[in-house]
Amino acid sequence: MNPKEPHWYVLYTKARAEKKVEIELRKKGFETFLPIQKTLKQWSDRKKWVEEPLFRSYLFIKIELEKVYYDVLNTYGVVRFISFEKKPVIISDSEIKTIHLILGHFEHIEVTEENLEPGQTVEIIGGPLIGRRGVLIEKRGNQQFALELEGINQKLLLKVPLEYLRLSNQEAKA
Repeated sequence: MNPKEPHWYVLYTKARAEKKVEIELRKKGFETFLPIQKTLKQWSDRKKWVEEPLFRSYLFIKIELEKVYYDVLNTYGVVRFISFEKKPVIISDSEIKTIHLILGHFEHIEVTEENLEPGQTVEIIGGPLIGRRGVLIEKRGNQQFALELEGINQKLLLKVPLEYLRLSNQEAKA
């Protein structure tokens, strides 16, 4: 991919600074995406719905890397670009669209970095994520679909009805 064209990249921010960094980058004119989910928090005296980033310390930004690399890095709260082999990881538009779909159709999303036990590769055949593939796992007795987002080493655990899943063609041939 051409670094002179705008692509989505992932920034790693200071802890709990995702929203502030997004505001600063938008003030500079950059296109950003901070996936947010509502979570019910429990304190000793009350409960409250709060908006929290889906991926802690991660913020997506669409830029022409060569033009603005240092301007982005010099923004207060930005720690670094998420990189692989010393090159910032490019996130595809389809991955960003998938995150938007997930946020629009699932109430509770659990993000985990734990290594999931290898299971069957399945394809979603119904609902808003139709055509996506991932790994089927069992956790606490519920059937859940683990969708790994390439490039950012994050896994999303989603409750998907079992009738929306089928064995992937790749798995069936093995």
